[in-house]
Amino acid sequence: MSHNRTNAETSTITRDLKDFDQETGNVYESISIMSKRANQISAELKEEINGKLADFVSTTDNLDEVFENREQIEISKYYEKMPKATLIAISEFQADEVYFKNPSKEV
Repeated sequence: MSHNRTNAETSTITRDLKDFDQETGNVYESISIMSKRANQISAELKEEINGKLADFVSTTDNLDEVFENREQIEISKYYEKMPKATLIAISEFQADEVYFKNPSKEV
């Protein structure tokens, strides 16, 4: 799923924990799954933004010369306005878009 076109909320909202145990039967297992998915999303977004900002890396180490690049600022602002990885993971989990399995339960 493209994280750029997600319908996740951009701010935190209060959620009912009873909604999280419907998929797994256990609230803590569901939260663990969402946590692991949030870590995956965070790593993907970090790699994506680092790839885009790599074009703007300066090779000089002179602290006196600081360049302000509008494109770099716009890219940073875009990623700051995106929903956080945790919110994306929660919306994916609630929409049944996360694949998970528990090996101990499949015996």
